[in-house]
Amino acid sequence: MTETAPPALVDSHCHLDFPQLAEDLPGVVARAHAAGVTRMVTICTRLSQADRVRAIAEAHDGVFWAAGVHPMHAAEEPLATVEALAALAGHPRLVGIGETGLDYHYTADSAARQQESLRIHIEAARRTGLPLIIHARNADRDIARILEAEHRAGPFRAVMHCFSSGEALARAALDLGFYLSMSGILAFPKSHALRAIFASCPTDRILVETDAPYLAPPPHRGRRNEPAFVVHTARAGAALFGMAPDAFARLTSANFDRLFHRAAA
Repeated sequence: MTETAPPALVDSHCHLDFPQLAEDLPGVVARAHAAGVTRMVTICTRLSQADRVRAIAEAHDGVFWAAGVHPMHAAEEPLATVEALAALAGHPRLVGIGETGLDYHYTADSAARQQESLRIHIEAARRTGLPLIIHARNADRDIARILEAEHRAGPFRAVMHCFSSGEALARAALDLGFYLSMSGILAFPKSHALRAIFASCPTDRILVETDAPYLAPPPHRGRRNEPAFVVHTARAGAALFGMAPDAFARLTSANFDRLFHRAAA
């Protein structure tokens, strides 16, 4: 009997240049492909490391990249410029701007700098037409206020990556036409409130990701995460919507193609 190929999935957010994955990169990519994860977006979090992230995308089939300054690094790195981000966007495998955003969990002391950096990334997303990749942690009110004001000033497209914030920020993002991305947190046993938020989300606005090497879903929780494990988050998402896994894979892949048009299958 012929084995059925696993449904094609996309890991819309991972960090293949981080040491936990880079030391075994050929194996990581091979295991992802074997699991049916045909495309991955590896995220640059410091512009000083853009060259090595770009090289990973160039070296591996199905791997794309995005570039920005993570909010937790905003005070450590030179402030990005719209021109620098737009120049990076000239690379054909660069598919998004970021990740950027606000993180007040560990770095609230740099809130003003993070907000300035976020606005620069938003303008780069407008100028390039590429989607913005947004990180939000313990900053729901400020990030909703900035995104709403900036969107009124000039529209842009975005995904709330690894969404684990509250219902108010989810609604604000969806009202702006943004996407919400499921990570392994969705499958954690105690994530009841998060599952309820996603259950009320339009299905054409959902992506899946790993945020590897972090946040591995069950049954790998507590271990190094990698793109192959996005299949477990996708199964949890499919169950949430009462869908077959292959149907959910097709749905989230189509959503990814609409948002990340440069990486469209």
